[in-house]
Amino acid sequence: MLRVLFFIAAVAVLGLGFAVIADTPGTIMVTVAGREITLSLMVAAVAVAAAIVAVMLVWWVFKIVLTSPQRMQRFFRARRRDRGYQSLSTGIIAAGAGDAVTARKMLKQANGLLSSTTEPLLQLLDAQASIAEGHHDEARGKFEAMLEDPEVRILGLRGLYMEAKRLGDRAAAKHYAEKAAELAPHLRWAGTAALELKTAAGDWDGAIALLESQKKAKQVETDEAKRKRAVLLTALARDNIEKDSAKAKTAAMEAHRLAPEFAPAAVAAAQACFRLNELRRGVHILEATWRKAPHPEIALAHVNARPGDSSLDRYKRAQRLQKLKPNNTDSSLILAQMALEAGEYEDARKAIALVLRNEPREGAFMLMADIEDADTGDQGKVREWLARAVRAPRDPAWTADGYVSEEWAPVSPISGRLDAFEWKVPVERLGPVVENDLDPMVRGIPVAPPTEAPDQAEDAEIAETAGEGDLVDEAAVAEEPGPVIEAEAVEAPVTKEEPETETPDEEPAETKETEPVDQEEPEKEEASVSEKPEPAGNVEPESDTEETRPPIPDDPGIDPDAQSEEPSRRFRLF
Repeated sequence: MLRVLFFIAAVAVLGLGFAVIADTPGTIMVTVAGREITLSLMVAAVAVAAAIVAVMLVWWVFKIVLTSPQRMQRFFRARRRDRGYQSLSTGIIAAGAGDAVTARKMLKQANGLLSSTTEPLLQLLDAQASIAEGHHDEARGKFEAMLEDPEVRILGLRGLYMEAKRLGDRAAAKHYAEKAAELAPHLRWAGTAALELKTAAGDWDGAIALLESQKKAKQVETDEAKRKRAVLLTALARDNIEKDSAKAKTAAMEAHRLAPEFAPAAVAAAQACFRLNELRRGVHILEATWRKAPHPEIALAHVNARPGDSSLDRYKRAQRLQKLKPNNTDSSLILAQMALEAGEYEDARKAIALVLRNEPREGAFMLMADIEDADTGDQGKVREWLARAVRAPRDPAWTADGYVSEEWAPVSPISGRLDAFEWKVPVERLGPVVENDLDPMVRGIPVAPPTEAPDQAEDAEIAETAGEGDLVDEAAVAEEPGPVIEAEAVEAPVTKEEPETETPDEEPAETKETEPVDQEEPEKEEASVSEKPEPAGNVEPESDTEETRPPIPDDPGIDPDAQSEEPSRRFRLF
């Protein structure tokens, strides 16, 4: 834009000058070789301007001729450089895509077109091509060579850091990240790695200071910085509860303000207050967090706020939590547990019934087994609840990178990542549980529902609604009388009984040929199966004499002529 304005101004000045000269009267007389030449002022001005232009044109042509070799050299050099950068760009893209062949080919072309001493990107492409080929040792050597060049030193540290992480060498990875953070504090990856190094060493004060510097440099977002600061302050408070309760309280209270729903921060603040004899304030902190996000650790800290309390006092505190957060699984669980300890079994059953109806899980069934054992001592029922617990969904736990911990920790023991633990249900089994329960009819065991006491009927009904299916109480089955048919009964020796005298009320065997087998006399049935009586021939039903009447079998409900087919019919399930 400035050039256009300058050109317009120059044209305007020249036009104005020529207009002034044209309006000015006068002549110019020049004597050349005795001849006088008279020119007007306007013609003389045009002649002078044309001479100047001609001289400039001649000088430009003469300069082009003199500098043409250098111009040609610069042209070919620029063309070569452009081709080299094009090959370099294509090679870097190929290396990023994992195409080692193309990356190596483009590297050779770029090496022939560019100078490796003046182009650091060639070193990067060489290292990336080695990684794409799987030659990680060569790549590490090239990254180490970059450390000697100040221009690419950060690039070499980044490469070595990534290789150390790939190998799982956390110490080496954090060493390179710490060096990179010293050279360039604004690097996000270096700052994060240095922060993880300090947290792994338990340097909470140094980690908090480093987090503040990252926040000022806008390397982390505001919400993320608040969350990480709350985690670091909670870890600092947990480490100082025993030795410096005042410092622990200050750190935990700040963490609680930054993350009011963070259960470990609330628990740490409450414990610090309890140690400083500030019971009311600690309970208030726990209840404030309980209203926002109920958690089992908060419940346990609340009911155990005052050492030396009786089980009844803890039960009353659990009732307080139930009122603050009704119809909640954690509220019902802590209430049931405290009621069990206080001996209030009916209240414990009612509380655990809500959990089994709304969110059945492993801990609820285990607690129900404890209640059953303490209340009735019915071991059959206890085994039933324990069997349901095995197949129930798991309870939530502190989980980080697949690692399940019994208590919260600020850093993951697997990856070293800060604030990695989450309160969630651990990963379930990869496949369904295959049960080896045979059909009770196949096993020859009669299925009958176990006898339930009136006060246990509600619990059994609630457990059935959890979707676990009915379980057979083995103890009840063992005590219940009933015919158990086994295949070995055919080979059992049976003493043959004497024929009995037919009474007038008995009917002949022929009339009972199609009647079902009497299941109330298993011994007589086994005897009839193991020992076949000989056929009696044609006997008149009207005959009442013992000489012409056939012998009465041991089991009057079985036809002697049908004994050949009876075993296969009676044991067809085997």
